[in-house]
Amino acid sequence: MRTFDLSPLFRHSIGFDRMQRLLDAAVRMDDASVSYPPYNIAVTGEDAYRITMAVAGFAPEDIEITSQENTLVVAGKAKRDDAEKTYLHRGIAGRSFERRFELADHVKVVGANLKNGLLDIDVKRELPEAMRPKKIAIAGAAKTTIESQQAA
Repeated sequence: MRTFDLSPLFRHSIGFDRMQRLLDAAVRMDDASVSYPPYNIAVTGEDAYRITMAVAGFAPEDIEITSQENTLVVAGKAKRDDAEKTYLHRGIAGRSFERRFELADHVKVVGANLKNGLLDIDVKRELPEAMRPKKIAIAGAAKTTIESQQAA
């Protein structure tokens, strides 16, 4: 595995520590954590998204959803009731998991719902008023033209 030293890029920049953490996390991921549980990410509106995870066999109390800084963590703790069952085939994965999603700035978790083995997590980008585009009125030429016509 290759490691990249990006410290020269950060010598003359401030506030890009998060980018370094993202790159480090991407390198650390192994194949097992990438494949379970399977998930979809869909766009549900202009600034709204839905993460759908297949969590068959998990109850709402077995799943913990945490949003901290720009990371969404979904963790499931499986309850084992194998003592009284004998399986001929076990195809439904019931193992514990932890899945992390990096969220962009100003993306907030709106809600979560578990139905029919699918966990839906709704997220939405909420830009502060100061960051929204503003229309700027143009003053000058048009106003003086109207004033000069009224004077004549």
